[in-house]
Amino acid sequence: MEEINELILQRKKKLEELRRLGIDPYGRPYEITHHASEIHEQFKDWDAERLERENITCSVAGRIIAWRSFGKAAFSHLQDFTGRIQVYFRKDVLKDKYSIVKKFDIGDIIGVRGKLFRTKTNELTLLVEDFDFLTKSVRPLPEKWHGLRDVELRYRQRYVDLIVNPHVKETFIKRSEIIKFIRDFLEGEGFIEVETPMMQPIPGGATARPFKTHHNALGIDLYLRIAPELYLKRLLVGGFEKVFELNKNFRNEGISTKHNPEFTMLEFYVAYKDYNFLMDFTEKMLTELVKKIHGTLKIPYGDEVLDFTPPWKRFSMFEAMKMYGVPEEVIGDYEKAREWALKEGIDVKDAFTLAKVLDEIFKEKVEPYLIQPTFVIDYPVELSPLAKRKKDAPELVERFELFIAAREIANAFTELNDPEDQRQRFMEQMKAREMGDKEAHLMDEDFLRALEYGMPPAAGEGIGIDRLVMVLTDSHSIRDVILFPQLRPER
Repeated sequence: MEEINELILQRKKKLEELRRLGIDPYGRPYEITHHASEIHEQFKDWDAERLERENITCSVAGRIIAWRSFGKAAFSHLQDFTGRIQVYFRKDVLKDKYSIVKKFDIGDIIGVRGKLFRTKTNELTLLVEDFDFLTKSVRPLPEKWHGLRDVELRYRQRYVDLIVNPHVKETFIKRSEIIKFIRDFLEGEGFIEVETPMMQPIPGGATARPFKTHHNALGIDLYLRIAPELYLKRLLVGGFEKVFELNKNFRNEGISTKHNPEFTMLEFYVAYKDYNFLMDFTEKMLTELVKKIHGTLKIPYGDEVLDFTPPWKRFSMFEAMKMYGVPEEVIGDYEKAREWALKEGIDVKDAFTLAKVLDEIFKEKVEPYLIQPTFVIDYPVELSPLAKRKKDAPELVERFELFIAAREIANAFTELNDPEDQRQRFMEQMKAREMGDKEAHLMDEDFLRALEYGMPPAAGEGIGIDRLVMVLTDSHSIRDVILFPQLRPER
């Protein structure tokens, strides 16, 4: 820390020296003619003779990330948003202005203008004929340019992480491309993008703990939404037939490699369809997305190769449990299920019903093996209070979850549009809350009133954008795909 403080003092001294020379260390707008990648692409095939003959002038701005001084000359690498370009400062070219070059530090942002040439090692380089000081960096970048390796420090100081680890920026560029593709795809299929409330009087649409706040003017408590589902269904009641929302959800739960309390969710709803339609639709959308991003349907993820070639596997929740070693008698009996789970070391102390116990068993015994894209379908009614029952098996609902790389990526179902059945489900959820299930759904009388006006048969789906980006960028923590993830306060 003392060494860093000393370096900061030295840089601040240079900053004051610049001001005494009449140079603004935090400069003005700068006219750029080229970005680094454009120079490399446009002139990659030009040899030294052609560059000298054509006398190409460029203007570039960026951050100094490397510096080599030789007394009367200096080489530097500038990094802009697109990449890096080498620049060359010479005293005989810059004359008296060269004295200012000696006040540069790694991390400073400058603008340079000059002629392109190739060095003896054939590196495309800009001979600086003039420059402007744009921003003085008073805090040094991590030592030797590769110093930011502490993972938590990278997340906490993402601004430095983006400077010193260029691959991180590529992840977020790809994230933007993924979201743009999804938005374009849905709009191309006739969906309309909408926005629904972030603050809700009743948190609904999922089983999760909400964040609570208070509205002073109205004198009421409000909740950051855990899902937009019930508002999007209200739009189906109102006559919309295809709607989607790409936005934030908030859940007051633990932080892990799979969970961030603030996360991005896509939810979309389509009238007159069911969950079978959504499985085909999801398969189509994601295969086209993977092909767009990677150019192939087989992509690396850790030590695995994920194959998105359709059709994807489909089997029921109970079939999957049997496939991965859960005894059949366990699936149908609460006491046996609880006893078996405890013997297997699965925490079911807060699971007060058979369905809840089976859900915990599924998470431990099945999910880790769902590597390739897989639809798990037909869940117990109790686990899906907003989904329509199966006609031939009313103890189950028409629901699927999509798993990729052992992670739940999507959750979807044929929507329950019977207001009486929905009221009964809410009442059962309220009983679960009384038994200690703090994530159980609350009663929502306005939503029930909307259903009483009539909601058409429909299907809806939520896709976790952060987890999808993780899969498509070979990232293994959700914090790697969220620019500013939630962290414990600094000590």
